[in-house]
Amino acid sequence: MPEFEIYRGLPARDDTDDPILRLSDPPPWRAFDGGPVHEVARDAPVGRRPQHRTRALSYRPDPEAVRMVNIALHLRRPLLVTGEPGTGKSELAYAVAQELRLGSVLRWSITSRTVLRDGLYQYDAIGRVEEAGIADRHGRTGTGRTRGEPLGAPRYQNLGRYVRLGPLGTAIAPFALPRVLLIDEIDKSDIDLSNDLLDVFEEGEYEIPELLRVADTTSMVRVRPHDAGAPVTVVEGRVRCHAFPFVVMTSNGDREFPPAFLRRCVRLKLSRPDRERITTIVEAHLDAPTAAAAADLVEEFLDCRDQGQLATDQLLNAVYLRYQAGAGDTELPWDAVVRAVFQQLNTSGSQL
Repeated sequence: MPEFEIYRGLPARDDTDDPILRLSDPPPWRAFDGGPVHEVARDAPVGRRPQHRTRALSYRPDPEAVRMVNIALHLRRPLLVTGEPGTGKSELAYAVAQELRLGSVLRWSITSRTVLRDGLYQYDAIGRVEEAGIADRHGRTGTGRTRGEPLGAPRYQNLGRYVRLGPLGTAIAPFALPRVLLIDEIDKSDIDLSNDLLDVFEEGEYEIPELLRVADTTSMVRVRPHDAGAPVTVVEGRVRCHAFPFVVMTSNGDREFPPAFLRRCVRLKLSRPDRERITTIVEAHLDAPTAAAAADLVEEFLDCRDQGQLATDQLLNAVYLRYQAGAGDTELPWDAVVRAVFQQLNTSGSQL
């Protein structure tokens, strides 16, 4: 039976429980039928680096975040997460992937020069031309087939070797379960990117022109995904999703988005964690005895945060230095060390 609370924000779950399989059917206007369907490597690490899993396991969402994640999952809509630096916007994607066992997170980091094509796929035209030159010197055609062979010969399908799907392109591929896509700092992009994303999110598909051109003779081509997973089969030059991905788009609130974009997103604003949540975060990242010993440092952090912008990871750094890395050193001027770490983020070079 379907249930609403698929994601619960728990540090660990019973391995025999698999709530993503109880996700409701999509609304009729958000149902997709892409194929052939590929399986998700559910036991794959959520990130390339060990700290990604550490952050995922130690992330502690508030009830509002849990609620909005589940709304996005059921509605098959992107989740736009805003908040100050250090409030856990990016970590939320890794936490959902970890708890629901949805494999590796597909991360797309945005800059002012990013365009939609960057997230969809890359085509190695130079490598293809080089292969054609080598083939010609050995009596073969530049298409990877011997002269006189039909265009649709199996060796022509090597074209897929020169296509690699991007993070967005991989997330839209037809997987049996949702992939997790993190579009980090989307507010840094040109305004056209958010408009371009609308079509991909609404239609759940995109074209690869280099494969579309040969679709009449080579209808199925296997291409590499963004992560290290199994190849994805592209049919007739089009990639169409089967299970809409869980998309987290983070924003520091540097600019506004068009209304058409906002109405297609589930929106979550992460607030500054209070004393109780901060203590829980310190316990999750370090340990309970360290969190108890650092109670005075937590209070100092809260006081300093009221005077300027500080991120929670600054507190974690200070606690680690004081109570773990330098626990036995009584000679260090710890007040100066803490001040060096507790520097405002909204005023360049200033200290609290």
